[in-house]
Amino acid sequence: MLLTREEMTFDFGGSKLDPVKDRELLEWMFNQFLYGEVTGIQVGHWLYEAPDLEAAKFLARQSLEEMQHVDNFLRIMTMLNCQPKPAHAAVRFLATGMMGGSWAEHVALEMAQGEGFVLQAFYAMIDTLDHKPSVDILRRAVKQEERHVEFGEQQTTKAIEGRAWLRRRLLGLSLVSMWGVRRIAKYMAKRLPPDHVVLKHLPAFLGHANKMAELRLRRIGVIDRPLTEVGGFKRALLVTEAYGGKALGGLVSLVTLPLRLLPFWPKRKRVTDTYLSDKYVTGYQLPSSTTQAAEAELVAAQEP
Repeated sequence: MLLTREEMTFDFGGSKLDPVKDRELLEWMFNQFLYGEVTGIQVGHWLYEAPDLEAAKFLARQSLEEMQHVDNFLRIMTMLNCQPKPAHAAVRFLATGMMGGSWAEHVALEMAQGEGFVLQAFYAMIDTLDHKPSVDILRRAVKQEERHVEFGEQQTTKAIEGRAWLRRRLLGLSLVSMWGVRRIAKYMAKRLPPDHVVLKHLPAFLGHANKMAELRLRRIGVIDRPLTEVGGFKRALLVTEAYGGKALGGLVSLVTLPLRLLPFWPKRKRVTDTYLSDKYVTGYQLPSSTTQAAEAELVAAQEP
């Protein structure tokens, strides 16, 4: 990866989340993770768009890993007596609303940046959650997330080579995703108790996550200077240009929009819309020790 674990790690000062006292908070946090992993169904779309066999093989493996992560979070939530609930609107926007319209947008926004943000959140949970069984699960999942981020970084570097217009578009779209992270930070600052030993650090942690997102953009080559040197007007132009380009690529959707707004027009629902009522989620039970051992062997066999 272009960023190290040390760079991405935020110092919580040794503060810990108690699995009993902080159950309500952990339930909220893990529901954000759960939704993010369910959006792994989007990998299927990009498998069809893969530029070569090597990338296709990586995505095929990633799709399995994302579904394993769904099981991981259902397992953790069951152990901590947490219930599946809807994710925050900003999280849904970042994970689904920001879905790329091209291969370059996918690898840059969803894999390098999006999964980079998730990876930092994994690191934070590993460092702060005082529940060893859950932390052990997260430590295994981190290795897979790191591979996803690295793949996104490498593919983005290839995609933007000699294409200045694409670098501008990716920067404009990245500015929107970073705005989404700031929205989550504001939500937490207003709604969460400021005197909690861990929660008091969360707005600063999310600010650190945006700094790391900017650093990754610079190391990939999307931007060649700090964002502090890019004025507000220039940022607005970048966002406008990025979404203007996406609009031109979505003219077919615009043609069908009036029809889809009609009340009788069928609305297609995906797993990200229905997973909370899915019997796999509502009826989830912790696997037996035999099943856990078999899963551990499968995961070990997939390691590089």
